[in-house]
Amino acid sequence: MKQFNDENFLLDNEVAQDLFHNHAAKMPIIDYHCHLIPEMVANDHKFKSITELWLGGDHYKWRAMRTNGVDEKYCTGKDTSDWKKFEKWAETVPYTFRNPLYHWTHLELKTAFGITKLLSPKTAREIYDECNEKLKQPEYSARGLMRRYNVECVCTTDDPIDDLRYHKQTRESGFEIKMIPAWRPDKAMNIEKPDFAEYVNKLGEVAGVTITTFKDMVDALQKRHDFFTANGCKLSDHGIEEFYDEEYTDAQIEAIFAKAMSKKELTAYEIRQYKNCFLTKMAEMDADADWTQQFHYGAIRDNNTKMYEQLGPDTGFDSIGEFNTAKAMSKFLNKLNMEGKLTRTILYTLNPCANEVIATMLGNFQGGCPGKIQFGSGWWFNDQLDGMTRQMNALSVLGLLSRFVGMLTDSRSFLSYPRHEYFRRLLCNILGTDVEKGLLPNDHEILSRMVEDISYNNARNYFKFY
Repeated sequence: MKQFNDENFLLDNEVAQDLFHNHAAKMPIIDYHCHLIPEMVANDHKFKSITELWLGGDHYKWRAMRTNGVDEKYCTGKDTSDWKKFEKWAETVPYTFRNPLYHWTHLELKTAFGITKLLSPKTAREIYDECNEKLKQPEYSARGLMRRYNVECVCTTDDPIDDLRYHKQTRESGFEIKMIPAWRPDKAMNIEKPDFAEYVNKLGEVAGVTITTFKDMVDALQKRHDFFTANGCKLSDHGIEEFYDEEYTDAQIEAIFAKAMSKKELTAYEIRQYKNCFLTKMAEMDADADWTQQFHYGAIRDNNTKMYEQLGPDTGFDSIGEFNTAKAMSKFLNKLNMEGKLTRTILYTLNPCANEVIATMLGNFQGGCPGKIQFGSGWWFNDQLDGMTRQMNALSVLGLLSRFVGMLTDSRSFLSYPRHEYFRRLLCNILGTDVEKGLLPNDHEILSRMVEDISYNNARNYFKFY
């Protein structure tokens, strides 16, 4: 019987073990999409406790705790002690069997703190104290943890109005790990939101543009896009429910924009027209700047209105959506391709039912560089054993897994880097199992190069960060 979380965790055969230990594990990490707080990197944040580091902002854990019957004050409460929150998480962990949180929890304890004990109510106090004692050491600061995991580059997620002061501070400090901003203009896209007009006015102030028309807003965004480029940005990201293909004219978009700025109600069709136009304008900017564009689609966000009003967004009340978006995606990409404005693109779906849809969409628009159109790694609810395996299998069968740019954390936590290890172990096991079954030749040169490329080299070459 195999042991849980030993050195060969998830590695079922000798080929997989060799590929991981001698190749994948040695590669640096390029975390090209995350939600780290730049200020924490710039100021080399010191964590006051494992609770702050581990549970602060982690809606994955909060969802599990709520499902386990834990009171909200132990998840997001402001007046609950760190120990009490940690204790409730420790009580929840034994109930997370077969949930990826069980694997992640123990990988993080092992790789960050050298703790191999299983977290439970019996071990909670001991583990809490040991982690907190180690967090007092300099190597457990924000930058120290990035060094521990051999991180080479991270890309944060930043609004167009951000002044990027912490990216500049980090860069000028001489910190050897690159922290690059990534453009996330969702607030300018979400025209249906009640605070849209206020955001547009703020954008105008920051860009030095008086915004009275949609064209003015695009001009303001172009100025901010140029500012991001000057500060090292090389990729954008868009969080969308689905792709849009509603036809529009410039006059229609201007009229829709004027209605929104006057806080008049828009029709569903007008919203979709606007979003189609907006995403097209952003894609054209990205192509002109030679950026990579990312589209994360398929989430239904903020389902629980009561809790949204109490806690705000990104607190654990989102889920997988179901959208019929293949034709709209094709039309959107084709329009850009026809105009010579289709830059390097990564498509992420939250609904694994669309894996094969995306995997076949890629091949329609390739050319110019290896893997120009990418199928993004299993995202959010899918960045776990089954979800990542399904994504890689779909890409393998219908595209070229060898050209895949690999894993990212998509996380706010400085303890999420073991997700790269988890992914790499799964990748090596998939290939090793195929060799064992006679589905692939045991060609060490090709296999080891493939693993190193997917783990690191492909991303390094694709994003042009260096």
